[in-house]
Amino acid sequence: MNGIFAIRRLVDAVSHDGPGWLRIEDGVVTERGDGEPPSAPVETLDVVVPGAVDTHMHGAVGIDLATPGVDPQPALDHHHRAGSTTLIASLATGRIDDTRSRVRELAPLVGEGRLAGLHLEGPWISQARRGAHNPALLREPSRADVADLLAAGDGAVRMVTIAPELPGAFDAIDELVRAGVVVAIGHTDADTDTVHRAVDAGARVTTHLFNGMAPMHHRQAGTVGVSLSDDRVTVELIGDGEHVSAEVIDVARRAATGRMVLVSDAMSATGLGDGSYDLAGSEVVVAGGVAVLKEGNSLAGSTTELVRAAVSLLNRGVPLPEVVAVSSATAAGVFGLGGHSLLPGEPADLIELHFPDGVAEVARVARRGIWLS
Repeated sequence: MNGIFAIRRLVDAVSHDGPGWLRIEDGVVTERGDGEPPSAPVETLDVVVPGAVDTHMHGAVGIDLATPGVDPQPALDHHHRAGSTTLIASLATGRIDDTRSRVRELAPLVGEGRLAGLHLEGPWISQARRGAHNPALLREPSRADVADLLAAGDGAVRMVTIAPELPGAFDAIDELVRAGVVVAIGHTDADTDTVHRAVDAGARVTTHLFNGMAPMHHRQAGTVGVSLSDDRVTVELIGDGEHVSAEVIDVARRAATGRMVLVSDAMSATGLGDGSYDLAGSEVVVAGGVAVLKEGNSLAGSTTELVRAAVSLLNRGVPLPEVVAVSSATAAGVFGLGGHSLLPGEPADLIELHFPDGVAEVARVARRGIWLS
């Protein structure tokens, strides 16, 4: 994918929405301009947006990223082809030794750029709001445990989800913030005051807002209310149509404008059919594309890739620049990733969209200047 590419509509959620062109050389955007390109293009593309940034993804094609010894690359490839060109791997609660081993195994992929980081979703979460996480493996946080897992990652751990009401949680939050790790509040039964304290202590993300927490009450705002009202907090939303309704996503869009991040929460069944699967040691049954814990009725992640959810928003009438923001730019900003606006010097990670009969669909995806699909 080398040369000049004319683009009928280039949207980056930062500064541009209109005709433009890109010069791409060796997987990198080297020049960019508005309007007509300066010379004959190699190809004319339709609608182009930056590749998506999925900061909460557990696996795909039968692979659970939390499982030690398993090659993660097929799962990463699946999400790349679907449009998520930047990925943070989420590890659900497992045995602490297994989690440590897996963090060590995946850390080199972060150094190589195949992953943008690791997200520990557990074991420091609430029994009352654990969802599909194995209750026998949950534990109270401690500075020692936090330091141990961060050391195993050698800088690869980018985010940790924690329930702030647990004993030792604020010491753990302090340890994480000092290490430069993004602290996320999630799988929590915390009351309003505790959530306020956690944000004051440095928590900056809410893990899959509305899921894994008490619903908001008009006299007890809780995690939902604080997250929607505090401008310091970025909120994750799972857009698979199962975890939250379209109307609730619209509430979050309006209340947390500029602070909403669409995530997939994709688990190992993503890209496959219905059947029985594993999520960090818990049995999950997928029927009709919906993943549910075998013991109980808790949703157990999603089987919908991030860009499919983003396209669904687009086809509901959400403006394209906003869809680009919630699927790419905002997440990149939260994690200091940079390089997600298709500006000169940035990777040529992009999605080409078509609109047959006015309905959006993904035409092609490029990562590092190579067409994947």
